[in-house]
Amino acid sequence: MPMQACPPVELKVLDARLRDWGLPDWQTPMAAALDLRACLDAPLALYPQAPAELVRSGIALHMADPHLAAVILPRSGLGHRKGLVMGNALGLIDADYTDEILISAWNRNPPGSAPILIQPGERIAQMLFVPVVRPVLTEVAEFSRGSERAGGFGSTGV
Repeated sequence: MPMQACPPVELKVLDARLRDWGLPDWQTPMAAALDLRACLDAPLALYPQAPAELVRSGIALHMADPHLAAVILPRSGLGHRKGLVMGNALGLIDADYTDEILISAWNRNPPGSAPILIQPGERIAQMLFVPVVRPVLTEVAEFSRGSERAGGFGSTGV
């Protein structure tokens, strides 16, 4: 997408420590998502299978475009290697949400495993901006032509 086609998004820094730790940014020139940091005052221990904790990101956004949203995802290495994932699978940030972005952090490891220790300023999640399509819904009694498949949940094989 050419740079002029990218919609502007306003970023408000709510935690000044991000200026030292690093503002949200793409880590490589072709990274799809930018990293979010844990704005904590002290290390946070996440115990296996304990309730998820909401971690401050220190930022708020103003997307101002109904055709744009952001998705909060786990960082792949932390999820795979340490078991740190999102407590809500992923977080959806609507274009009209302008409060601080919070990260639902959860230790998915089995009981008895070591806790995951999150350090202040650590990159713990990533945020992906996505286009939003809002179709016009038309109520019908029967569907018109098209795909007639039913079944779902493994109906095409596992």
